[in-house]
Order: sequence, then C-alpha cells, then structure tokens
Amino acid sequence: MLNIVLYQPDIPQNTGNIARTCALTETKLHLIKPLGFSLSEKAVKRAGLDYWHLLDLTVYDDFDDFLIRNQNAKVFLLSTHAEVSYDQMTIPDHAFLLFGKETAGVPEYIHERYHANRFRIPMKTHPDARSLNLSNAVSIVLYEALRQNDFFNLR
Repeated sequence: MLNIVLYQPDIPQNTGNIARTCALTETKLHLIKPLGFSLSEKAVKRAGLDYWHLLDLTVYDDFDDFLIRNQNAKVFLLSTHAEVSYDQMTIPDHAFLLFGKETAGVPEYIHERYHANRFRIPMKTHPDARSLNLSNAVSIVLYEALRQNDFFNLR
C-alpha cells in the first residue's frame, strides 16, 4: 500500500480531491495538522463526494506525531526545490509520498531531513507561478508509484 502525506494542507477542495483519489487507488492518506479547514466542511466533503467511507485516513497533531507513529517510513518529499525529477525515483510499495502545504511547502528542517529523497515534477518556471495544483501533483506522482508497483492489481 502506498501512502500520501499532506503537510498542513490549506485548501479543502484539494484535500477532498486527493481523498477521492486515495480511496479509489487503495492508498492511505495522512494529514498533518494544523489543517487550513475542518474535515467536516462542506467543501472538503463535496470534493471527496461519497468516497469518504472507502478512505484509509490518519490525522496527526504535528510532524513530530507523524514521525513517532511512522518510525520506519520510507519518505519521499516532492518539492519544487528538488533537482531530480519524480520519474527518476524508485518507489517501493510502502512509500510515503510527502507533499507540502499549498501556500508554503514544508519547512527547511523537513527539506534537510529528506534531502536525499527529494524530487520534483518538471514544469516551466515563471516568476508569477509557483507550482502545479496540489491535487494534480499528487495524482501525477501517485500514478507513477502505482505504475512502478504494477498498480497493485487495481485493474
């Protein structure tokens, strides 16, 4: 089983879309607080449609809580600051794919911790554009991880 980790997500619709994708790919979703919304908000529920009961979800109080509860996790950080493209990753079947918050990414100490496992999605750089939409970025990388693991027989 693969794992998607969202560090302090801000936008409920993104998290709802990601939750729906995780539910339909049998991928566990991990949310690290503080969240920029309540999981009971209409926007997050609407984006996830009626798939919430299919979702394997864990919510953490903070990044330290995540680390304590996932001590042996093989974490891959997706970041616009990375040099290596995500398609150069070899993604094991229990990988944790970590994505930063929409407005700020992750703090420097997390970049330092996972420097050797930091990857990016290739895209045009522009001074007025930071990155792809979070739910799109998660889908791109998750489906590469699924492909590398023969889609876990989801067909």
